[in-house]
Amino acid sequence: MLLSMTGYGKSVATYQNKTIHVEVKSLNSKALDCSTRIAPIYREKEIEIRRKIQESVVRGKIDFAIWTEKDETSDCATINTQMAADYFAQLRQLSDTLGLSTEGMKATDILPLIMRMPDIMSRQDVETLTDEEWAAASKAIDEALVNLYEFRKQEGAALRLKFEEKIGNIAALMKAIEPFEQSRVEKIRQRLMDNLKQLPDVEYDKNRLEQEMIYYLEKLDISEERQRLTNHLKYFRDTMDEDITQGMGKKLGFIAQEMGREINTTGSKSNQAEMQNIVVQMKDELEQIKEQVLNAL
Repeated sequence: MLLSMTGYGKSVATYQNKTIHVEVKSLNSKALDCSTRIAPIYREKEIEIRRKIQESVVRGKIDFAIWTEKDETSDCATINTQMAADYFAQLRQLSDTLGLSTEGMKATDILPLIMRMPDIMSRQDVETLTDEEWAAASKAIDEALVNLYEFRKQEGAALRLKFEEKIGNIAALMKAIEPFEQSRVEKIRQRLMDNLKQLPDVEYDKNRLEQEMIYYLEKLDISEERQRLTNHLKYFRDTMDEDITQGMGKKLGFIAQEMGREINTTGSKSNQAEMQNIVVQMKDELEQIKEQVLNAL
């Protein structure tokens, strides 16, 4: 199955008063290049997270992020009642020491003063990761990676259609060369004979001339290149049908290189403008294949 290295996957999970968000993006790369942004509470699980990514993604430039959002009610600060009671006791003791009267003083008069005391409000910023929360987060990571895989599969299907189109175009262009190839042999033979006739009083061995002409024409023959290119096109299609997901992109890249060699050799042997124009079109189709192969996993 052909998979693309381009993909996107996300997942959302809830645990108690938290919402856990996971997001994974991937682009093409020669190897696995993973960049992570992990919420502090999950930092201790970074190695395990990277292992999950490596097993699922295999290759590509990966941007992974996991973060949490809390309910507004759970994020409020807590009043330290014990400290408030201690401050109140100290204020009463101070009033007695200074001989200040507290008669008629209301609680609403003292409370604003206590609330302005240091550390009276506390926030529980230090969180501990529990097994239950990590199970929820781990499941969300797995779901995001599955969604990424499905996205890659869809992109791979579109990539396959593009390859099929380009492979078909190259095959058709190679077929279009055949009429010119058949006619040019006779043209070359006739041109050589006409040139010989223009040389007066020149004697030559006709058998030797025939041998040299056959050798020359064989050097320009592209039937082997055409056959090898046909085999490479078939091998490219067969490879896309293989039941593998890892390394297919590199294999297709190697086949495309071999296709390029046969097309280049055909171009070097083509001594007709019509044939050379067709070869240029074949090179253009192959170049588009090579560009897209870089996106294949």
